[in-house]
Formats: sequence, structure tokens, C-alpha cells
Amino acid sequence: MIKTPGLNLASTPWFHGQARPQKTAFIFGDHKINWADFDARASKVHDALVKSGMKKGDKVGLLALNSIITLEIMYGVIRAGGVLVPLSAMQTPKLILSLLKDSEAKFFFVAAPLEGLMLSLSDTLDAAVSFENRISVGFTADGWRDYETFIDKGRTDLMPIDLDDEDECVIIYSSGTTGIPKGIIHTHQARVLTGLACALEFRVTDVSTMLITTPIFTNATWLMLLAAISSGARVVLSAVFSPAEFMAEVKRNEITHIFLVPTMYNTVLISPEFNPNDLKSLQVMVSMGSSLPLPWKKSILEKMGPGLFELYGLTEGVGTTLKPEEVMEKTGSVGRAIIGSIIKIIDDKDNELPWGQTGEIVGYGGALMKHYHNRPQATEEIIWKDKTGRTYIRTGDIGRFDEDGFLFIMDRKKDMIVTGGVNVFASDIEEVAIEHPDIKEVAVIAVPHEKWIETPFALVVPVEGARATEVEIKDWINERVSAKHQRVIAVEFSNQPLPRNALGKLLKKDLREPYWQSV
Repeated sequence: MIKTPGLNLASTPWFHGQARPQKTAFIFGDHKINWADFDARASKVHDALVKSGMKKGDKVGLLALNSIITLEIMYGVIRAGGVLVPLSAMQTPKLILSLLKDSEAKFFFVAAPLEGLMLSLSDTLDAAVSFENRISVGFTADGWRDYETFIDKGRTDLMPIDLDDEDECVIIYSSGTTGIPKGIIHTHQARVLTGLACALEFRVTDVSTMLITTPIFTNATWLMLLAAISSGARVVLSAVFSPAEFMAEVKRNEITHIFLVPTMYNTVLISPEFNPNDLKSLQVMVSMGSSLPLPWKKSILEKMGPGLFELYGLTEGVGTTLKPEEVMEKTGSVGRAIIGSIIKIIDDKDNELPWGQTGEIVGYGGALMKHYHNRPQATEEIIWKDKTGRTYIRTGDIGRFDEDGFLFIMDRKKDMIVTGGVNVFASDIEEVAIEHPDIKEVAVIAVPHEKWIETPFALVVPVEGARATEVEIKDWINERVSAKHQRVIAVEFSNQPLPRNALGKLLKKDLREPYWQSV
């Protein structure tokens, strides 16, 4: 009988190293590496970890910015059978330590310039990861093993270990704002299918060049990275985003594929250095994290090119795409289910709803998470089963399908405003408000109301030099919304950007909290 490999994420660079060894795999600044040399470096990490006692299924923490070394650690861990735990540089040292403990990490890699987050906790790190299993990349410190020394004697020719489809591959922590974020576990099968589906959806091939500017600890970054690696595309890595550097990278490396969150697109478009001639190579521009306001969408299409894709999804594994051919015809939609997945709408009693009706969005497919790490109750709460017993994931988002099967997101279920018993979707009001020329950012939230229980309230970041007052903007919005119950009770200016997570999603829970503390 012929033995064929399972859906094993770790094997992909090895296959490329055999089939296209001299082809450039990754670029970081002036550093380039081909597939053969990259897989050899990942093999050294693999060997070093196994010789240090790592066993299949052990968890390995990684705190690092984007770089080639970051990816060789990532693939070294996975090809050795480890489960990667990428951690956010935006979190506090104490929370990072808590996540190391929660994930039960046996090894921990930290790369400069992020060592300051951990060195302050050196005395307490022993409770999470022992000294001999803490590896420093690009810095030296007591209680840490140097990375190059750690991998120095590792073999360069190891095969990735045999892994089953259902073996765990990665734990990505959600961007929770209170308590310990949930660890979302994806299997090798889920990650492989994700990469292949995204390669098809975003038209990535082995002649594509993708720019990765968002951090590796976010699932959206994984989607784009896996699409590129699955296809054998060339990947250009950027550690820190700036409009000038972004445009320079696109021009220098003739980038064909990019992924930015909406606020990043807007920063590029309004940058004094913006030059559309620098972006002529772009074929595919993916946006995710929050919905693109219509004025920004039009500006992208006019100034950056026609290849705009919008991606909606959850780290848990549900996703849809709106393609360039559909962007203007279906403005406001997030498209249709990603290849290999199904999206449905259910009501409050868990009954499936027909197209056209509004309810909670649920999703099914091969890219779904396995479960939440050590959170069986949370896992159970997120499951919805159809009549055949298939397991779907509840998104917590409210949406509907139009007559053509395109999905429209109305709001987060927990963010919906119920005023006088009437459901109000904040996004409907925000779409009106962002059209005001003096508004840079806007978030509509529920605040307490004596008569209506709660009512819409707008928090606005004005553009520089704005002349309109809070009252004038309130009146302007209320004249243009389609119903009385959508009128905002007040507008409040903020001189600080609205709080967002790493992918630009508004943290409305943080915005609401001060207004409900005394209720």
C-alpha cells in the first residue's frame, strides 16, 4: 500500500525545499532566504527542541515581531510536533505570563526588541517556563539561552515528524479585554485547509509576492501567510507598519498581494508621501478587522487600484469574502462563505432562518477550531448543531442574507442597542455619521436612558481643524438617519483615537463601560 502524507502544515516548506530549493521564500529588509535554506534552518530548530526534551503536543510560546527568524521558529516548532503559541506584544507582561501558564508552555522564545516585556518578570518566569527552556533571540540576559547557540548543532536534514490531521498545531489567543483571553486551538488539517482556501479566494500563486505587515499573533495574518506558503509565493515581511515604509516595500519588491486593516488603508491614503505610481504592482488588496466605511472604500478603488477584497471572519474559523467584482455592486456586504465552508442565520430559539431574515450568524467548515484550550464550557456555549447534527460555530454577530446569498453584518449581538424595545444597529448610524467631513472616527454605543432604558450615543474623533460643534454634528446625523429610534441623544468629542485591538476592531465594551458604571 502506498502511504501518502496527511494534511500536515509542517511539511509545506519541506516540499518547497525539495521542489523549488533556490526560489526566494522570504524577504526581510536586506535579508533574503530561499526555500531550501529556510527549511534547513527550521530543521535545526526542530532538532534542537527535540534534543532539549520537547515531545509531540508540547506547547511553545513565541513573543516576536515579524522576521524570517520568527517564521523559522514557527515552522521549527510545528515540524517537531510542537503546538505554537504566538503571543501579543500589545499585552502587559503579567498577561503574557498568565497566557504562558494557561497554555502550559514548555518552551518560550522571545525576540528583540520585545525582551523588555519579559525581563522585568525574570524572577517569576520560572513558575511558567524553566530557565533551560527560555531562548533569547537577538539579546543576551541572565536566565536565557542564546538562540543561535541553541540551534547551532541541530541537524539541517530532518524530515518533519508524522502528524495526524487532528493533531494540534497552534493556539491563538483571542483579543479579550478583561480576564484571560480564550486560547483557540487549530489542528493541522484546519490550518492546511485554511491556507489552501485562502490561496484560492485571494488568487495567490507561486508567482505572487505578498507583503505581511500585521503581527504573527493575529489569525488574519496567519490566513494570508498560509495562503502564500501553501502556494510557494514569495513573502516580504515588515516588523512595524508605516505608510512610507509600506509604499517603499510595495515599489521595491513589486508586491502583488497585501493585507491591511481599514485604519491602515486610511493612513496610507492620507499620507503626504502617498504616490499611486508606487503601488502599480498591486493586484490583490485584502481588508479585514472592521468594516470599510464607504468613503474609504471608494478612495482605495480610485487611488490604489480595483483589486479590493473584503474579508470577514472569526479566529474560531468562520469566514466570508467579498471579491473585487462584487465590491461596489454589493456595498455593505461581506460577501459569501469562503470555499469549503457554510454560513447560516439562526433566531434566538436556535431555529434556522431563510434568506432575508435577520439573526445570529453561524458557520461550519474544515477550518473550524478544535476547541477552546481548557475551556469546555466556553466551547459548548459556542456550538450550534443543525438538523443533521453538524457542528457550527456561533459568531455572536447579527446578520442577514440578501436575495443573492450575500451576507450583511448588522452588528455584534452584544453591541446591539435596544431602545424602547426596538433593535437598533449601531453600524447603520455609523455609516451615516462617517460621511460628515469633520468626522475622522465614530463609534455609536448604547447609554442608559430613563424612558427608553438605553439609547444611541455617538463618540467622535474629529478631523484636525474641524469646525462643527458636538451639537451641530448630532443634528446633522439625526437629520439623515432613516428612523427616529436611530437618532443619537448626544455627540461627544474625543481627542484620542478610539480603542481598537491589533486588527483595528473597535473595543465597544471599553467605550460603554464608563456610562454604565453607576446604573
